[in-house]
Amino acid sequence: MLVVCAILISSSVVALAGNFYQDFDVTFGDGRVQVLNNGQLLTLSLDKASGSGFRSKNQYLYGKFDMQIKLVPGNSAGTVTTFYLHSDGSTWDEVDLEFLGNLSGDPYILHTNLYSQGKGNREQQFYLWFDPTADFHTYSVLWNPSHIVYYVDGTPIREFKNLEAAGVAYPKSQPMTLYSSLWDAEDWATRGGLVKTDWSQAPFTASFRGFNVSACVWSNGASSCPSSSVATAKYPWFSQQLDAASQQTMKSVQQKYMIYDYCQDTKRFPQGLPLECTLRTKS
Repeated sequence: MLVVCAILISSSVVALAGNFYQDFDVTFGDGRVQVLNNGQLLTLSLDKASGSGFRSKNQYLYGKFDMQIKLVPGNSAGTVTTFYLHSDGSTWDEVDLEFLGNLSGDPYILHTNLYSQGKGNREQQFYLWFDPTADFHTYSVLWNPSHIVYYVDGTPIREFKNLEAAGVAYPKSQPMTLYSSLWDAEDWATRGGLVKTDWSQAPFTASFRGFNVSACVWSNGASSCPSSSVATAKYPWFSQQLDAASQQTMKSVQQKYMIYDYCQDTKRFPQGLPLECTLRTKS
């Protein structure tokens, strides 16, 4: 059964600890998706025939999303484990966390990206400061009208601000579904595709638990959230900002663990960096 942590407002903003039986549907993989412990644990498997995945039954328009994930151990080269939000349509919005596998002993890469109205190419990549295969760790997305923030174990690692006033599209009107998957991307995932998947190690397995959502549910063409003013007054995530200490923590993480930032890749953008990059530099 679904464990209700809090009912913030009747049939409005939800804050729920998830149950994988009740809250998610399998998207692909046949029997490779296993739900265990009365719906509190889910595993995805990948073999040479297929990967696997699941998605939320609800769609959301703003919220805070947490998932605890234990990644594929050992030689995970060529595999990608994902946790992301995605809207429908040809000009979609998307908020990505993708975990790129590697050879045994080499670090995973956390690959983040963001699409707004179908425009992406906003990659930032990080090494993690722990072994993400040894235990579960919490990966989170905060999405509100002001910004999108990516977190690892509660530590902010990336922020995408709403710069619509300056001409940068921002995800604000398309409801998104939450997805996770485990799939084979040996053509690009590990060292640009130089290291291939070792299928003798299959099946590869990633584990998920501790899904929590505090979000505005989209249903029948409308959001369950009250007005912005009421939401801001009642629900911390709706107006949550990064304070000075959090900004400094994020900057420190980026200095120590970021290995790629599209805003620094002038060769990739010879006509000039994306607008949000130049605005970020000025801020």
